[in-house]
Amino acid sequence: MEKLRWGTPDKLRRLLCELVSWRSMTLTEGEREFPGKVQAKLQELQYFQENPGHLGLHEADLGRRFLTGLYKCDAEETIVLLSHFDTVNTEEYGDLEEYAYQPEELTKLLLNRIDELHGDAQRDLASGEYLFGRGTMDMKMGLAMHMGLLEKATVDKWPINLLLLTVPDEEVNSSGMRAAVTKLLELKDKHNLTYKLFLNGEPVFTQEPGDRSFYVYSGSIGKIMPSALFYGKETHVGEPLSGITAPYIASFLTQRMEWNLSLQEKVNGETTPLPVTLQQKDLRLEYSVQTPYRSAALYNVFLMKRNAEEIMEIFEKVAIDAAGSCNKAYKEVCLNQSVEPVGEVRVLRYEDLQTHAIRKFGVPFVEEIKAEVQAKPNWDDREKSLRIADSLMIECQELAPAIVLIYAPPYYPAVNSSDDDLVKRCVQYVKEKGQEKFNLPVKQVHYFNGISDLSYVNYQDEGEGWTAFKANTPVWGSSYSIPFDAMTHLNAPVLNVGPFGKDAHKRTERLHIKSAFEEVPTLVEEMIKMVTKSTNLRPQL
Repeated sequence: MEKLRWGTPDKLRRLLCELVSWRSMTLTEGEREFPGKVQAKLQELQYFQENPGHLGLHEADLGRRFLTGLYKCDAEETIVLLSHFDTVNTEEYGDLEEYAYQPEELTKLLLNRIDELHGDAQRDLASGEYLFGRGTMDMKMGLAMHMGLLEKATVDKWPINLLLLTVPDEEVNSSGMRAAVTKLLELKDKHNLTYKLFLNGEPVFTQEPGDRSFYVYSGSIGKIMPSALFYGKETHVGEPLSGITAPYIASFLTQRMEWNLSLQEKVNGETTPLPVTLQQKDLRLEYSVQTPYRSAALYNVFLMKRNAEEIMEIFEKVAIDAAGSCNKAYKEVCLNQSVEPVGEVRVLRYEDLQTHAIRKFGVPFVEEIKAEVQAKPNWDDREKSLRIADSLMIECQELAPAIVLIYAPPYYPAVNSSDDDLVKRCVQYVKEKGQEKFNLPVKQVHYFNGISDLSYVNYQDEGEGWTAFKANTPVWGSSYSIPFDAMTHLNAPVLNVGPFGKDAHKRTERLHIKSAFEEVPTLVEEMIKMVTKSTNLRPQL
């Protein structure tokens, strides 16, 4: 009988600490190297030595790769074990930054500096029940757990296929998962797989301070970034009313977008966080006494049932209202100062600006402008989106003053499988077994509130709501795209069951030891066995 490398809590803990020690911050060399190291670990398993073709690295972007590891039995039914391996940076650790990737050492060091932590973190550290470190919670424990499950399946010859998928870049643009969609379809056809469940291992977040409940998530919240280019009329500061500034125009829209209730959704008793401004800035690259006539803002909107077209329609109404108030206030100032207004602020979508520019200059000219912006290596997709719209407006100043509405990446469509029969059985099973085995109060949340890569599977849109995103995202089809059509073919339900932890993305990020190494791996393993039996493949596992 082959000995399990990761089959006990202590061995799983050592695996996690090794994974965490492999630094993999998004957009670093460590992120590029990480999946190769995981591949080497999995190649130690006898199954993958006998079936090397079932383990593969695949290209994402920017030299980054994602990894797939397939355990294949005689069945078609397959559960996809999904995780991401990139982490956010570690600057907030200060002089302890070098230990951020050494959970055992960091946890010991923090005991000597416990007064530096906030109250809840102090109590958790003193309890000895938590392991601190970057990536312990978000989300290398999910990957470690999946590696342990994959190993058990290969040794015990489970009668259901498991496909481990771990990807880069979840923390920024999810380019890893977006690239993986087509590969999942290829593997499905190549190995005659039927995807039965997409099972993520993102960590459990507390719903409120002091919350001790354990949650399973039958969906994942969506996120989209309606954004605006504000294009005014330039003037010298000595003649302020000979123009209109972009910050003045922007103030009317930003005030209306912040905490806007019309952009909040409530589904199954759960409510999306209110929208906020993620960025607002002048687009000039230098200081001068010319008034700022070009600026931009990015707004964060969470969604559950709504799609990109519905959000754009609400955004447009808010912008039209803002422009109306801006024009009224501006005219009153001009009237008071006996000055002729320079014009009325109009609202137009990016697709309308592009159509106007094409009519005026032709397609090659517009494509050349886009290519010049795309050639800027230091600009990310958000900056490029704003700069493309800005460059077109510079050539179409007859449209100014204006608010140009665009979408900036990334876009995470909401996904939910709460009504799926298999998911209902899984949730009920985890609830019952959690209480029975560990006295663990398990509750269901319909939308994982931390944003996840589950957004790119099981996409459902009865109309074509996604086309509004495509039409109004300036970088669409060049540096950013979403495989919407392919996503609709990954139509298995989704579920997230991961370990309990706290303070993701903070200096006090920590993982609950018993949850991570005992409770959750046991519950997930037994849940998979329940799913296996429900397929009627074999009477016993």
